[in-house]
Amino acid sequence: MKKYIGAHVSAQGGVENAPLNARAIGATAFALFVKNQRQWSAPPLSEESVARFKKNCSECGYAPGTILPHDGYLINLGQPDPDKRRQSVEAFVDELERCAALGLDRMNFHPGSHLRLVDEKEDISIIASSVREALERVPGVTAVFENTAGQGSNMGYSFEQLADMLEQVGLPDRVGVCIDTCHAFAAGYDFVSPDSFDKVWRDFDRLIGFRYLKGMHLNDAKAGAGSHLDRHESLGQGTLGWGVFERLMKDPRFDGIPLILETVDPDLWPEEIAQLQSWAK
Repeated sequence: MKKYIGAHVSAQGGVENAPLNARAIGATAFALFVKNQRQWSAPPLSEESVARFKKNCSECGYAPGTILPHDGYLINLGQPDPDKRRQSVEAFVDELERCAALGLDRMNFHPGSHLRLVDEKEDISIIASSVREALERVPGVTAVFENTAGQGSNMGYSFEQLADMLEQVGLPDRVGVCIDTCHAFAAGYDFVSPDSFDKVWRDFDRLIGFRYLKGMHLNDAKAGAGSHLDRHESLGQGTLGWGVFERLMKDPRFDGIPLILETVDPDLWPEEIAQLQSWAK
């Protein structure tokens, strides 16, 4: 196994450009949006665009397991209002279908928000029900829950919540998680020291299990542990520091999955990727 390291690259001009943009920064993995992330709907992917995406991925050396597409920002699978939630479920299904058409095997998403209309326990069940419906309608793509910083009414900020969601979906072979380092730190998982790093990941394995880890977002943080502020920073320039990422790169538990930068300065991505890759050897 090996480390697959990249960034969330632009798909402007067509999804087929994403693998080319990833190769240009020395990435061995990448993330992308499969449609405009700030709109509910978009034209279907053309057969030509799909064919070019697959061809470019093959030529650039990106297998499906090194690619972590992200759904759009408007989707809220935890929306308590059934009519409003229906729009989110349909949009989520559309994004899963786009991933399937592109030959991708997973899609990363934020679990959703209760909007202070229901309690967290009820919202976990709402989210799980929404995901289960979508997965039953679209085969072949794994739904990858991303942990959140716990801002506002956002769900999925604890390992316990993520574990409950996975269990309630009831389709263990079709779900996984993506851990964002900035979000985890902001949610209160302080893993800066070697001892706390080991403890946090032992807790993760006990509550969720590494078999469910389908990707990571590697981001330093602008704010402190437990701040609940989702503010990314370039690696080594925030409150996490380089040591966390060096330990991640040298730990075989994080092999074989896409490790994706969403740091704030894309001009630094080639440098950040090269540094991470030097530790992974």
